Amino acid sequence: MLPKKYLPFVTPLLMSILMVFVMTGVVTAANTGIEGAFFQRWAHAYMVAWPIAFLFIYFMGKRVQAFAARICSLES
Repeated sequence: MLPKKYLPFVTPLLMSILMVFVMTGVVTAANTGIEGAFFQRWAHAYMVAWPIAFLFIYFMGKRVQAFAARICSLES
């Protein structure tokens, strides 16, 4: 197990891996179909998208969380 101090790095890492895995698979299938070299196209899309998603979540995650907290605390 990793020490708790790594949580701010591990959380966006796992979140980006899972989200990009699902989204690139869905978008690749929707745009190009599942036949042919689907897994190669999916892997390419994943390798392009994952670093961008990770960096975005890593650097913007706290701000997005704070913004969501403000939205959810508004009186309705």
